[in-house]
Amino acid sequence: MKTRIISAIVMLPLLLIVYFGGVWLKMAVVVISIVGLHEFYNGFRAEGVRPCEPIGIASVPLLYILHTICMNPDQGGTGADPWLMYMLWLFLVVIASMIYGFNVEERKTEDMAATVLGIVYVVFFFHFAVLIDECEYAKNYIWLVFIIAFCTDIFAYFSGMLLGKHKLCPKLSPKKTVEGAVGGMIGALIFSLMFGNFFLEAGHTINVWFILMALIGSVVSQLGDLSASAFKRKMGIKDYGNLIPGHGGILDRFDSVLFVAPYLYFYIALILPKIM
Repeated sequence: MKTRIISAIVMLPLLLIVYFGGVWLKMAVVVISIVGLHEFYNGFRAEGVRPCEPIGIASVPLLYILHTICMNPDQGGTGADPWLMYMLWLFLVVIASMIYGFNVEERKTEDMAATVLGIVYVVFFFHFAVLIDECEYAKNYIWLVFIIAFCTDIFAYFSGMLLGKHKLCPKLSPKKTVEGAVGGMIGALIFSLMFGNFFLEAGHTINVWFILMALIGSVVSQLGDLSASAFKRKMGIKDYGNLIPGHGGILDRFDSVLFVAPYLYFYIALILPKIM
């Protein structure tokens, strides 16, 4: 319990970063992406796989350079199609990872695959937080990324501790329970509705779509947590690092966010305009 309280205090600056958004959030995402990628690659190294970290690290500034090029001309960009730039970025990442495997005597297929996986999973998935922050008609949804992810984790922990009887995925995470998962969904829904009623337009929240968004988002959050657990099981490690007391490394704290951010972005892009 004490370590979780310390962790919460450590995470408080994140609230200020999300509040100010813009370049501050972008810089935070860049730093978290680089640290998280380093932790993810270290996990593979523990398993005997050797991804190319220089390629992974180089992919971060490249992504944000291409992102800047796509900005509105009034903001110094060219207004180019961002998804065309992302396809270019992915193409360059895959090509670079394949070139890394040209040394067939020292490199394995797994080394190339792990390099690409880390970049897409950590760097690209986290980039969706920046995309949400830059979405003018749904800018406040950036808060819901963290509300859904963190409330799911907190309520699942306490409801599982108090009520948990049925194991959810014992081979991945022995302490997680079905009751905890349901509690996490309820907690995420309650706090999402509270936030929506105070900070979002009524048309965004007083409908079944918003309720489904929060509930499904909680499931997605838990899938992100379980996916990280699956990686750690295969890698033979308990935590990705020890940067955050009680939670391990950056990825141990943001594994759910990595799934929730893309999920919420696509909700905003595909569903929200039709119900506003």
